[in-house]
Amino acid sequence: MTVMARPCLFVPLAVGLALSGCTAGQTPLASSEAPASAGVGIGQRDLTAEEKKVIMDAVAHSLRNPGSAKYQWAKFPAVVTDGSVNYCATVDAQSPYAAYNGRQAYVVHAQASGNRVSSAVVGLIAGGKDFALVTNMCAKYGLDPRNAS
Repeated sequence: MTVMARPCLFVPLAVGLALSGCTAGQTPLASSEAPASAGVGIGQRDLTAEEKKVIMDAVAHSLRNPGSAKYQWAKFPAVVTDGSVNYCATVDAQSPYAAYNGRQAYVVHAQASGNRVSSAVVGLIAGGKDFALVTNMCAKYGLDPRNAS
């Protein structure tokens, strides 16, 4: 194993920890509240084509060949009260890291204006055996990228 290969294993974890610090003003959903991942629930909606493009543009920087990526979309909150929200879904794509090729889960921190996504930044994206890292991070916010379709 080369010296350069070892830090690559820790990048998703470090980014996830950084993302958790970005969301200090947000609180995870209580178990009695309907999480964004609970299927088609009240207060959930599909993303518009423009919103999907904003998220795809953010995720594209983490992919080897973004033009061939196939996105699966999760529901999005109908109302964004804090001006931003975490969003989790999946993408089938080539990663810069061969072990992550294929289905990858991601979490983005999306800024909203008028309850519409206006910008997004990738917090964490991983596939392969690290897919669980992202699903665990998403679960902290009541989200589950495995519900994307």
